Amino acid sequence: MKAFKQLTLTLMAICLTAGAAIAQIPEKPEFGQFAITGADIYTVTDGVIEGGTVLIDGKTITAVGQNVTVPAGYQRIDAAGKRIYPGFIDAGTGGLGLIEVSAVPVTVDANEIGEFKPHVMAFTAINPHSAAIPVTRTNGITTVISPPGGGTIPGMATLIDLYGNSPDSMAVLQRAALVHDWPSSTGGGWWDNRSEQQIREQYEENVQDIQDYWDRAFAYNEMMNAWEQSPAGKEQPDKVPDLEAMRPVINGEIPVAIAVNDSRDILEVIEWTTAMEERGIRFILAGVDEGWLVADEIAESGLPAVVGPVLSTPSHGWFNYQTAYQNAGKLAEAGVKVAITAGDVENTRNLPFNAGYAATYGMGIEEALKAVTINPAEIFGVGDRLGSIEEGKQANLFIVNGDPFEPLSQVEQVWIEGFKIPMTDRHMKLYEQFLDRGVAGERN
Repeated sequence: MKAFKQLTLTLMAICLTAGAAIAQIPEKPEFGQFAITGADIYTVTDGVIEGGTVLIDGKTITAVGQNVTVPAGYQRIDAAGKRIYPGFIDAGTGGLGLIEVSAVPVTVDANEIGEFKPHVMAFTAINPHSAAIPVTRTNGITTVISPPGGGTIPGMATLIDLYGNSPDSMAVLQRAALVHDWPSSTGGGWWDNRSEQQIREQYEENVQDIQDYWDRAFAYNEMMNAWEQSPAGKEQPDKVPDLEAMRPVINGEIPVAIAVNDSRDILEVIEWTTAMEERGIRFILAGVDEGWLVADEIAESGLPAVVGPVLSTPSHGWFNYQTAYQNAGKLAEAGVKVAITAGDVENTRNLPFNAGYAATYGMGIEEALKAVTINPAEIFGVGDRLGSIEEGKQANLFIVNGDPFEPLSQVEQVWIEGFKIPMTDRHMKLYEQFLDRGVAGERN
C-alpha cells in the first residue's frame, strides 16, 4: 500500500511537472514608455474619450485625452478603431494563485485547519507561476482578490496584480480583508435529517461562538492598547497570534468580508454588523445569492456587496432561472455598491462574461463596468490607485477590439503596473498544439 501511494505521488508529480512546463511563459514583458493612440478610451470615471491617447511612463498613466502630445522616445501603439479599458478586478476569486487544480489536493494551498484563523495570510502562499494566472490576465483581468478558505474565519484575503515573480511583487494589499463565513440558519439539504428546532439551535450556537470570539478579540485589543499607551511598571502581556491579527480589523484598518447567501441570514448579518460597525468595524457582504430578495434592506445598511458568480443557478429550485443573473442589477438599482466576482479559480477568466450577463439582465453596461473596475477598487480602499484610466493611476489597462463583455471580442494587449504582458497562456499553447495534429492519414 505504501509503495502504491509512493508510485501515485510520483506519477502525480510527473504530471504536474509536465503541466508546469506547458504553463511556462518564456517571453518577457516590456517595460518603459508607451503611447497608445487612436482608441476609444473607457475611463469609467470620466466617460468615453473617442480617438484618444494614453501615455504610460513606467508604472504610471501620465496622460489621458484627445489632444495629448506624444513625447519623443515613447513606443507608439496604433489602436485606432479599438477600445481601451482599465484592467478588470475580480473581487472574490476562489483562490487564484492558491489552487492549481481543485481536484488534486496536493496543488491546493488555500485551507488551514481550525475555525478561527485571522492570522493566516493567503498572501504568503501565492504561487506567482500558477498556470491559471496568464489564462486570466489575457482576458483583461489584471487584479484579483485571493481568499483563504475553511473554518468560520479562514484568514486574510490578499489583493494581487496578476504579474510578478514573487508574492511581494504582485501584492497590491497583502491583507485586503478578513474573510468571515456566516453560519447557515437553514438545513444542509435533503440529506440533512435534523429537525427545524435542532437546526435553529445549532445556528444560534454557531453565532454565539462567533460573538464569543469577537468579544475575546475586543478584550485582547483593549488590554494591549492599555499596555502600549502606558507600559511603565507593568508586565508586558503575552502576544496571541490570532487575536493580534484581529487588532487592525478592530481598529477599522482592514475590512471584514462576510460571506452570507440566504435572505434571512443576510438580514441577521445586517443587524449584527450594524452593532459591530458602531464599534468601528468595516464590513463587506460577499456572495449574497438571495440579495435580490432584501435589496432595499442591504442598501439601507450601507454595506457594499461582492456578488457572484453571476453565471450560476438560483439558490433554490423554485426560483426563476434569471434570479442569479438579475441579482447584481437589482442590488445596484436599490443603491448598493456592487462588485462582481466570477468565483472559481478556473473561471476567473470569465469575469467579463459574468458582468455581461449582469448587464443584460438589468444592470446595464455602465454599472456592470463599474462592478468590475472602480467599485471593487473603492470597496477595498485602492480606488485612488486602480479601477479607472486617469492620470496618476497605476498603469493597469487593456486594448480590446470590441465590447469586452462579448465573448467574440479579443483582448489584444494588457498592461499590469506598466508591464506590457506577453499575450500567451496555457490555453493558447494547447490550442496551437492541437489546431493542426498532423497530415491527413496519420494518427490523430
